[in-house]
Amino acid sequence: MARVKRGVTAHAKHKKVMKAAKGFYGRRKNTIRIAKQAVEKSMQYATRDRKARKRNFRALWIQRINAAVREHGLTYGRFIDGLNKAGIEVDRKVLSDLAIHEPQAFAALVAQAKSALEYLKDKTPNEFESAVS
Repeated sequence: MARVKRGVTAHAKHKKVMKAAKGFYGRRKNTIRIAKQAVEKSMQYATRDRKARKRNFRALWIQRINAAVREHGLTYGRFIDGLNKAGIEVDRKVLSDLAIHEPQAFAALVAQAKSALEYLKDKTPNEFESAVS
């Protein structure tokens, strides 16, 4: 059987790792052993942070909605409760965008949420007044 020379595949693998390690500092960019470790760790960070980015954006949207809703005399929690009671299914990303770019449309949603919170009047007047002021 013919002898298998593995230089081509090894070189291709090394080249792939070195391309991924481009921009790293020190020996992390030009020594294959260290570059391989650095690239592996960077992939772990990338996977972790893709999940974290989703959480961060959701938190940002909620903060924006809360700020916009407080201008209309509601809190975030009451607003979301009112939307659910009114049967309005709009996700937080869209609500945040509406609050920033289309305040009139957002105000209409707040009005619908407030009207859906009328059920609080039956329980205690004070609770309704504190919820919808």
